Amino acid sequence: MRAWGREKGVEVDVDEVRLLCDYASDYLEVNELGDFRPATFEELLLEIYPRKVIAPPESAPETVAAARTLVEFLLDSGEIGIKTAARMRVTIDDIEPEMPRALADTTKFGMAKSLFSAIGPDSLDLAAAAEPAARDTGAGCDCPGCAPLPPVHLPPQEQVARGVREVPLLRDAHRLVVWMAGGGRTTTVRRSLRVKDARAVAGELGVQSPETVWRLALQLGLARVVGTAVVPDAAFRPLEERPDGELLDLWAATVEFLIEEQASLTGEEVLDQGMPAVHDLLYRLQSPVPMDALADYLREYMADRSLGRLDEALGRLAYAGTVQWGDDGLCLTPHGVWGLRELYAGMGMDAPLAPDLAEGDASGLIAGLITDALPPEAADRSVLEWLSRRTPEQAASELLGAVVGAPAEVRGIAVTIVDRLGHEAAVVVRSYLDDAELRPHAIHWLSARGLDAPPLTPEELLWVSVDMLALALPAAEADPEGFAENIAASGPPPHLIEDMWRVEHPDVVEVLELLGNTLSDRAAAKAARKAAFKARSRGIR
Repeated sequence: MRAWGREKGVEVDVDEVRLLCDYASDYLEVNELGDFRPATFEELLLEIYPRKVIAPPESAPETVAAARTLVEFLLDSGEIGIKTAARMRVTIDDIEPEMPRALADTTKFGMAKSLFSAIGPDSLDLAAAAEPAARDTGAGCDCPGCAPLPPVHLPPQEQVARGVREVPLLRDAHRLVVWMAGGGRTTTVRRSLRVKDARAVAGELGVQSPETVWRLALQLGLARVVGTAVVPDAAFRPLEERPDGELLDLWAATVEFLIEEQASLTGEEVLDQGMPAVHDLLYRLQSPVPMDALADYLREYMADRSLGRLDEALGRLAYAGTVQWGDDGLCLTPHGVWGLRELYAGMGMDAPLAPDLAEGDASGLIAGLITDALPPEAADRSVLEWLSRRTPEQAASELLGAVVGAPAEVRGIAVTIVDRLGHEAAVVVRSYLDDAELRPHAIHWLSARGLDAPPLTPEELLWVSVDMLALALPAAEADPEGFAENIAASGPPPHLIEDMWRVEHPDVVEVLELLGNTLSDRAAAKAARKAAFKARSRGIR
């Protein structure tokens, strides 16, 4: 279409046309361009768009214009005839004045669109990341349709596909189709599972929420119901045998089903009905949400509804594959992030990608690792990719050169990455023995590899101890209890702490105060508080 537009001198809104084609394919059985009919546009623009796409009424002319462009393309490419194109133009002319009203009619909204539109930034105040600024629309709107989504880092598609192959919900959907078709079982006239079959599949296969799993299998096209007989789709294959691209399409449709259809997976009504809200919260925060905070959020969101055993319900939600529960709380799985972004994009929302840290220089890599709050596996992947594009000497030179005179946190990130490098980087590391702040780290790096290095003086040992603790200050502020546990197991001894006040380090007072407030060893904590007092006094003098 882009080439056609250039040839014809026509401006083509490719993104809007793609949405038209995606929804026509997903909901109106338009599998080829020639399948478009005049009625297709009527359903698309007056039924599907108002139900699915978060878009203000004033955006209707853009979508109508894209539909007209699509008609001209279909005609010029021979997909439709002149008479069909004429009928399509008349239909779109009739639709044009109606579409803004349809987009504004809340009774037409689908469940996901209604819930997403109801979640304002005030509902997402568990962290600053959940309070995105509204777009400058001039209307003062604060719904997510006007509040930008945060940029996200996506895992490689092969990792997404690998995760999808292990999703229990999808595996059970495939098993259920085989069980139904292989046993010659039939559905009710409404294509639902019979009560006895639902009970049997739960008992024999251990499938959670059999009716919901069966609805998903039909939604994904894994099976067809002919009359009441169950027939596997002609392309039905186990997850292990499906190529990655096919799996991604399957997963995108699964996430849409979970959010849009309000799948009753967990048995906890508040969580089932709040599924769009919970997923949106996790996507915006990009960090785990503790159980108590999530419970408070759901109580506020679903006012006047009782909240039962949330921990059990969350375990069942993890069965769907979009979320995972860890020590720090609930967060999206990598394939959950991927699938939710696909859903947002399909709804017409701007779902930006964060810059690839491996594409930038050393300063960009370090800044991204500090500010982007990446999951550990994503951060590690970015670092490895960045290193793979450089020789060890180049990597060491860029990293250490970028942090000369930098704060401890920035310097610590660089030193940690350089620690991954082998002997090839020795010449570069040795060249920083003349830098007062990097010298102790360079000595440690060389000594750890059995290379010639000057010994650390007592003053340098104290300085590097303070410097490494200063690196941990942001993490300690974010998770005081976790830091206290770690420092109790591997913190400096009292005799070392007592002398830290002498160190010429800009963060020494803050480090000593942190130790004084977190060390479980009373003697060590007292030594830290005493040393902090001396350091402050020295600064006053």
